Amino acid sequence: MSWTEERVEILKKMWAEGQSASQIAKELGGVTRNAVIGKVHRLGLSNRSGSSGKAAPTDKTKARTAKTRPTSKTEAARAEPAEEPEARPSAATSGSARRQIIPAGQPLPPQPSANEISPEALANVREVEKKARKLSLMELTERTCKWPIGDPATEEFWFCGLPSQPGKPYCEAHVGVAFQPMSTRRDRRR
Repeated sequence: MSWTEERVEILKKMWAEGQSASQIAKELGGVTRNAVIGKVHRLGLSNRSGSSGKAAPTDKTKARTAKTRPTSKTEAARAEPAEEPEARPSAATSGSARRQIIPAGQPLPPQPSANEISPEALANVREVEKKARKLSLMELTERTCKWPIGDPATEEFWFCGLPSQPGKPYCEAHVGVAFQPMSTRRDRRR
C-alpha cells in the first residue's frame, strides 16, 4: 500500500473530523492503525483541531474511498504506483545533530571505518580466549574479565575470567575490542 495524494487527503479529512486511527485504517483498507498514526505524525496532524467526539464517516467519504480501494492484489499493484522514498536531508547537509532516517528496505550506508575492529585486535582476542579461565556467571568477581563467549542457551557458554584491567570489566584484549575510539564523524561536529 502506498500513500497516494488521494488517500492522504482522505486521511486528513477523517482525522480533522475526529475519526480514530482504527476507523481511518478500516475505511482506507490495506493499512493498519499504526500506519495511520505514523502518517498522521509525519504529516504533523497529531493535534486535533477543536473536535472532541468521533464523527461517523460521511457518505461522501465512503463514496470516495470505495473508488480508490482495489478489490484484488493485482488491481492494487496496477492502481497504486510504487511509493518513492521521501528524500530526507542527511545530518551532514542539514547541519543538525539528528540521525538520518533510512526507509525500510533500503540498504544501510557504509559504516565509518573508525568503528571497525582491527584484524590484529581480533587475532589477539582469539589467542587470549585460548588461555581464558572459562568461568561461569557465579564464579565472576570484580577482578575477572566478564567478556561472554559462546551462546548463552548452550552448555558451551562461559566468561573469559582473565584478570580485568583496573576500572574496566574486561581484560586487556577484550577492552581493545569493546571500547572503540571516537568516530571521525563526531570530531567534525566540534
